[in-house]
Amino acid sequence: MTDGTPSRTASVSPGPGSGTNGEGTPAPTLPAPTITITSTQQVRVGFKCYVEKNGEKRLAEILSTHVRKGNLEFYVHYEDFNKRLDEWVSESRIDLSQPVTLPRPEKPKKSGSETPKAGPHNKVGKKSTKKTTKAAAAAAAAAARHSGVSTPKNKKIGAGKENEEPVSTPGNADVMDLDDIKVNTQQDPDDFNREEEIEKLRTSGSMTQNAHEVARVRNVSKIIMGENEIEPWYFSPYPIELTEEDQIYICEFSLSYFGSKKQFERFRSKSTLRHPPGNEIYRDENVSFFEIDGRRQRTWCRNLCLLSKLFLDHKTLYYDVDPFLFYCMTKRDEMGHHLVGYFSKEKESAEGYNVACILTLPQYQRHGYGRVLIDFSYNLSKKEGKVGSPEKPLSDLGLLSYRAYWADSIVELLIESGKNDTTIEEISSSTAMTTTDIIHTLQTLGMLKYYKGQHIICLTEAVVEKYDRQKARKRIRIDPSKLLWKPPVFTAAQLRFAW
Repeated sequence: MTDGTPSRTASVSPGPGSGTNGEGTPAPTLPAPTITITSTQQVRVGFKCYVEKNGEKRLAEILSTHVRKGNLEFYVHYEDFNKRLDEWVSESRIDLSQPVTLPRPEKPKKSGSETPKAGPHNKVGKKSTKKTTKAAAAAAAAAARHSGVSTPKNKKIGAGKENEEPVSTPGNADVMDLDDIKVNTQQDPDDFNREEEIEKLRTSGSMTQNAHEVARVRNVSKIIMGENEIEPWYFSPYPIELTEEDQIYICEFSLSYFGSKKQFERFRSKSTLRHPPGNEIYRDENVSFFEIDGRRQRTWCRNLCLLSKLFLDHKTLYYDVDPFLFYCMTKRDEMGHHLVGYFSKEKESAEGYNVACILTLPQYQRHGYGRVLIDFSYNLSKKEGKVGSPEKPLSDLGLLSYRAYWADSIVELLIESGKNDTTIEEISSSTAMTTTDIIHTLQTLGMLKYYKGQHIICLTEAVVEKYDRQKARKRIRIDPSKLLWKPPVFTAAQLRFAW
């Protein structure tokens, strides 16, 4: 229509959420209402319209709008794409030649008198299955303690006494819940499919536990860090005056941030810092690691958290850095030590976590540095004489990285040791991984089998072939002999997290 009044049209594609009628057959799904509009001024938050991206028209949901330097912009989320690809777009990229989909009306709430059905996502279902799964998990964990390792030819060799039965008591430390074994996923490990898991991670939304955080839109368009121009993925609470700039400049040594190039260059001409402000505890021909105390270097660590928040959606803590130690990995050149990635670690972790937050900067991703960070965290745990696990929930990329590291480390240990007989505890003590992570990884790889009344570890042909292929690849590895570090000991006053 030419008068600017929206006209309603019928949608031809049904949406998700179909129900059933009284006879048990699927009830027809009401199509999402659509309208035809002629001006971007009529576009509202919640509308779905086609947006030009990389030369293609993609359906996207409008999450927010604002006027920036006199121009109207829209913050959009592309259907079937990860939240990190959300972006601000100009009016010219909105395609109004196709109908715009309106938000689907909310379903009426059911009355409180209706009895909920048991299922995997309500309390009734959880209570009905919790008792049985705990007993089964306890038996599986106790039996796995006596598991054996088969040869690569799939010969199954038991490690424990054949007539020995697993013993489980209420106070047994081996008792664990199957929810813990699954590690960050509600999927049955027996039905695990890597392709489906990657697709789910690619198309899923936010990992944050705070609903208010999900609603926040990315506030920084681009950052300049050294020779790299980086497009952020998520919101980060930088000062509001910086969010009005087209790009912000971040010093790659001090991590200070500036809204103009002139301010940044003036700062760099006076700054003498060429490495993270901490102790260098590891150095080889590839990388170095620095240990930074959040209590002693508050400003630098807060700047690091603000930077990492741009690429970690589930990270919410960025101001209170006193309780953490930061281990930063750098690459050296004639200019200094350039930050590649880092992980933080609680000074005192009641849950035994060896990593609180971990990130490889986007310009260094897909080069194997994430694995080096994970490997270094477990080397620190070995020095401490403890087993460790990362804090949950992991981000999507972090989960994939840890799964790959766990699998490679366990398979390498089993093959290189040449032993036909081992236990979960021996693997845990050698790798510093928790038994929960080990059992979950073995289940995911299909290596944990039940044979003649006991659980055994079976090295399949596919696992061995994959190990041989990866062994031929050159990877950066941590040399424990070059780690010059003693576990820090803190007094009560040093652990008092206050100004």
